Amino acid sequence: MARTSSKAGKKDLVYLVGDMPMGELATPVNSGDFTTWFINNLPAYRKGLTSFRRGLEVGMAHGYWLLGPFAELGPLRNAPNGHFVGLLSTLGLVVIATLVMTLYAASNPPLPKPTVTAPAIPDTFTSNKGWDNFAAGFFIGGAGGAVVAFVVLSLLQLIGLHS
Repeated sequence: MARTSSKAGKKDLVYLVGDMPMGELATPVNSGDFTTWFINNLPAYRKGLTSFRRGLEVGMAHGYWLLGPFAELGPLRNAPNGHFVGLLSTLGLVVIATLVMTLYAASNPPLPKPTVTAPAIPDTFTSNKGWDNFAAGFFIGGAGGAVVAFVVLSLLQLIGLHS
């Protein structure tokens, strides 16, 4: 996304987008077509989702991928119940993250500012109610994602594909 400069028709690869003291620059990486498409299709910025649905999708992904490190790298990884302990650890982290989001919503956070990669900020992140609904969805999605990952690991262990 090069922009034509005033200097003899040369194209600038990096140019200032917003306020100079903020230092927001448009670069080939953050303003490229693929990057903007990818960022705007993540659940946090995708159009047409409710606050609860955004939180549900983000929570499912986090609950699912957080179980692995807790179950496979935790201190009880070689114990017979190591995956279950990983599940409990993941659920604990999801609860902590949900509480932190709820506290953040109660603190009247400043409104987010549009950026090069995310020019349209969803209503979810502009109100306390939106943040609360997001946190509720995150909790349910995170717990569900962790349980699904636990079931997958347990089934793999049961059929002998995982130790």
